[in-house]
Formats: sequence, structure tokens, C-alpha cells
Amino acid sequence: MPTINGSDVKKLVVACDAGMGSSVMLASTLKRQLKKNDVVVEHTPVNTIPADADVVICHQGLAERARGTAPDTVIVPIQLFIGDPAVAKVIKAIQSGGVING
Repeated sequence: MPTINGSDVKKLVVACDAGMGSSVMLASTLKRQLKKNDVVVEHTPVNTIPADADVVICHQGLAERARGTAPDTVIVPIQLFIGDPAVAKVIKAIQSGGVING
């Protein structure tokens, strides 16, 4: 299972499948929250995760597909696009240092 220190994260990807907007909102929220940390936040379909992604956040139902697309990348599965504790842990690790597990 890949891990990364939050201070080493340069690109965070929010991956989705359905395109219903929740993941887009999460990506824009993360961009605002991580602006001071020089982290690029992108929103992509789960099947086209960029190779330079350090961390991928996606719904738990897409986690296996994300691991297939980006096997060496830290994948953080979530249940909720707003207020999920896993997202809060990623933000804290990037802002304060700490390990992100995938």
C-alpha cells in the first residue's frame, strides 16, 4: 500500500465517474484550502488519472478502478464529498506534515 508524506504532495487529483458535480465541488474546495501549500488540484475521470498525481481522492466505489489506473499512487477512498474525515486527514497532512496512506 503506497504512502506519502503530506509535505511531498505536489499534485492531488479528485477522480470521479458520474460527473454529477459533487467531486467538482470538492476539487474547488481543496484548491482554496491548499493554495498556500503550492499543491495543484485537478479533477479527472477515474480512468484518466494523470501519471504525476501524488494523491487521488475518489468515492470508495471507484477506489479499485483508481488503483488499476494509478497502481503506485496513494488512493484515498471517501464516502462523502462534503465533510468526509478522510479528506480532512489529507488536508491536515499536507498543511502540517504527516503520512497519507493509500
